Amino acid sequence: MNARVSFDIVIPTIGRPCLGELLAVLADQALAAGGARVFIVDDRIVEPTRRNRTAGSGSPSEAVPPALAPVAVVIPSRGRGPAAARNAGWVASGAEWVVFLDDDVVPTGTWLSDLTADLAGLGPDVGASQGRITVPLPPVATDWERNVGGLERARWATADIAYRRAALAAVGGFDERFPRAYREDADLGLRVTGAGHRIVRGNRRVNHPVRPAGPWISLRLQKGNRDDALMRALHGPGWAARAGVPRGRRPRHLATTAAGALALAGLASRRRWLAAAGLGTWLAGTSELAWARIARGPRTRREVATMLATSLVMPPVASYHWIAGTVAARRLAGRP
Repeated sequence: MNARVSFDIVIPTIGRPCLGELLAVLADQALAAGGARVFIVDDRIVEPTRRNRTAGSGSPSEAVPPALAPVAVVIPSRGRGPAAARNAGWVASGAEWVVFLDDDVVPTGTWLSDLTADLAGLGPDVGASQGRITVPLPPVATDWERNVGGLERARWATADIAYRRAALAAVGGFDERFPRAYREDADLGLRVTGAGHRIVRGNRRVNHPVRPAGPWISLRLQKGNRDDALMRALHGPGWAARAGVPRGRRPRHLATTAAGALALAGLASRRRWLAAAGLGTWLAGTSELAWARIARGPRTRREVATMLATSLVMPPVASYHWIAGTVAARRLAGRP
């Protein structure tokens, strides 16, 4: 390691098997010989009455290879979420730079030397260095695979990003009001750049394989609308453009949901014209959503069935989380 650059690595985890693969790659690159420490933040929820039942699949300490053991430190976070877990890690570090890695990435064989080169010579105005993410996808990807593939274009993604410790301290680290692995990275990036620091892109690279997910994953992801509502409350209506977040489908989801509600109201009041207008608009919006997701995918029987089923309920689920998040954001935005 370049003696002029000191860094530690922070990895939040709930004990997924992929953690072992990440740690094995770091061990193979002789990380322990360079003096950096690896803080593995165990964010599993441990039940007081049955301590062996956890949210993850195994103890993170068991995944540490012998070659990495001298520099690996496991810190308990007890299910407080990724923002709190990363805070616990960087606060424990005393290095100049804190490198955040997600537990499901696989660094390339030259990642350590590339990281050292990325950090060397960065001026004091640079608050962070973002790594490059590669998501291996098949020629025709499913809806879930395309969703994960968006990480390649994400700005300030914590899958691989190194923050100067002084910049983290200046803004108070990650905002723990974000309970999910969603938007907490964009929030931090906006606050760090807002404080006058630059975030640059390095040359190191990690692979982010698409992990298996159930057929309802797209509906579970709609909880992210709550975090978007909090981002708007904290950073104003222009936050998405400043954070490089692409425009999503929320306006169409809200319109489709409103049309469905209008159709139900028309049926309840026996006003056929109102029911017909609402039903027609709802059907058009739902059909457009389903086809937009199906057309780009493999169009297998399973994929088509999943897209049809989830597209029926995605607009109201997304709208519910946005409205609930907007209400909650008024309270959360006033609490540090």
